[in-house]
Amino acid sequence: ARDVANTTGTLMAGNICNTNIYDPAKPESIEMARKIFDEQVRWAVEEGADYIIAETLDFQGEALLALDAIKAANLPAVVTLTPMLDEDKTRETDQDIPIEQALRVLEDRGADVVGFNCWRGPSTMLPIMKKARQACRGHLAALPVPFRTTPEQKTMFVLKDLATQTKLAFPSNLDEHLESRRSMAEFAVAARELDFKYLGICCGNSPGHMRSFAEALGRVPVASKYS
Repeated sequence: ARDVANTTGTLMAGNICNTNIYDPAKPESIEMARKIFDEQVRWAVEEGADYIIAETLDFQGEALLALDAIKAANLPAVVTLTPMLDEDKTRETDQDIPIEQALRVLEDRGADVVGFNCWRGPSTMLPIMKKARQACRGHLAALPVPFRTTPEQKTMFVLKDLATQTKLAFPSNLDEHLESRRSMAEFAVAARELDFKYLGICCGNSPGHMRSFAEALGRVPVASKYS
């Protein structure tokens, strides 16, 4: 990755994500998560990462641990929360925190970019993006999944199989809920209008989706010759 970045004049990112062991009610899990993040960030620094992405985090406390590890390494930090709850909140044992407020806390703590990634498709991510724009002052990120989530089924994990309407489509039948390339391009434009500048597509992305997404933002990928 470092070689590609050097060759193309682009940035190389290191990446850390949710540990799946963090529990705000268990101090030993908090300390273990801290050690994991410190170790992973150290590896990224050793390999010459230009910045670190901390993503798919649904606990504010765990996101703060990740951010602290990145800032201790003196690297720029992109921190994206995963809006997994229907109530647009982070997941905590003692209290649920409105997700846009959690982003503001991360921003005030020193995150260079804050935002959302994964779980929700464009239609259910846009409403919380609007809240985040009102709450935050700095750079914002959005990376939805390319699936047709709805107000009734806000995340890809609860989308119903279209044939039965009882079984879950996740994980092996999400294809039937795929967004079109045009709808992903429309999301890119809507995100830009909200002044979100760090944009992408999360789980389920395809080259075709990404090409249309980039073209909608005025970029001309090599593959645009096939558009």
